[in-house]
Amino acid sequence: MHKIIATLVLGSALVAGMPLASAAPQPHMREALRALLAARQQLQVATPNKGGWRLHAIAQIDQAIASVKAGIRYGNQHP
Repeated sequence: MHKIIATLVLGSALVAGMPLASAAPQPHMREALRALLAARQQLQVATPNKGGWRLHAIAQIDQAIASVKAGIRYGNQHP
């Protein structure tokens, strides 16, 4: 439980720390990022008896996190 809370706090801090200067708020992108970080944490603490699919899902979530962050950066640069 402590790991989940720590990850959610860290994820929120990362999202909150993203540059906002002259940027649109992008609340949906930020909420998507928060949800992806929470989903990743849940997969990290899940029992690793999924035939490799848990790790595959974590890798896909990592790609999605990178894409959402790139979209937020782009949106910040092109308001």
